[in-house]
Amino acid sequence: MKRAGVYAAAAVLAVLVLAALAPELFTAQDPLAVDSGGTLRPPSAGHPLGTDENGRDVLARIVHGTRTSLLLGFGAVAVALVFGGLLGLAAGLGNRLVEGVVMRLSDVGMAFPELLLALVVITVAGGGTSNAVLAIGVAGIPNYARLVRAQTLAIRRSGYVEAAHALGLSAPRVILRHVLPNAVKPVLVLATVGVGTALVAGSALSFLGLGTPPPEPEWGSMLSTARNFISRAWWYGVFPGAAITLTVISVTVVGRALRLRSEGRAW
Repeated sequence: MKRAGVYAAAAVLAVLVLAALAPELFTAQDPLAVDSGGTLRPPSAGHPLGTDENGRDVLARIVHGTRTSLLLGFGAVAVALVFGGLLGLAAGLGNRLVEGVVMRLSDVGMAFPELLLALVVITVAGGGTSNAVLAIGVAGIPNYARLVRAQTLAIRRSGYVEAAHALGLSAPRVILRHVLPNAVKPVLVLATVGVGTALVAGSALSFLGLGTPPPEPEWGSMLSTARNFISRAWWYGVFPGAAITLTVISVTVVGRALRLRSEGRAW
């Protein structure tokens, strides 16, 4: 049963990726097409998930918003992983001064909730999808820096690294061939779980009007607008919210399965 759940979650993610790459396979409607005569229509044959306050098809906006929403999640984790990984590697391989500076900066970053830190960054950088990705990524850097540092410290004292040094391999070659791959690999698995958190944070920023600007489709911004019509059009907020929930659950399930598998445990 557990594996069936993992396979189902993986199938959902595959569909989401396909929707992000080729939304026209799922709907022929234009997500930006306004129909003043068809506002807030309930789900029907012509509009399976109903319409919004401007008569735009909700299904089309959810499908076309998949790309932006996934970008917020995966893009932010990529930013955090790259820069956090470099800082963690420097802290694990550097001297006490470098390690101390990186760790103290990480402590300061981790003292703030990630969403609050992202709000600070986006206030300075400005709104928009790209800045939202950057803000969420910057907020996640301290966590990945500490994880990579811990992995690097354990690996640099391992037998195969000492053997590589004994065989005369240069320090850069040892780092690139032995330390970096083995330090980052476990963190990559854990990063899949972080995608769900980043996606929720991205939707929250859009909900607050600091992420993807309207009229571009994005799940969080759709929720923000739908709250004004919750008593008249339940479908307007339910379906974007369901998309966020289903995506986060699927990413988390697959991420945990990958983590268990990397640890040699049954999943």
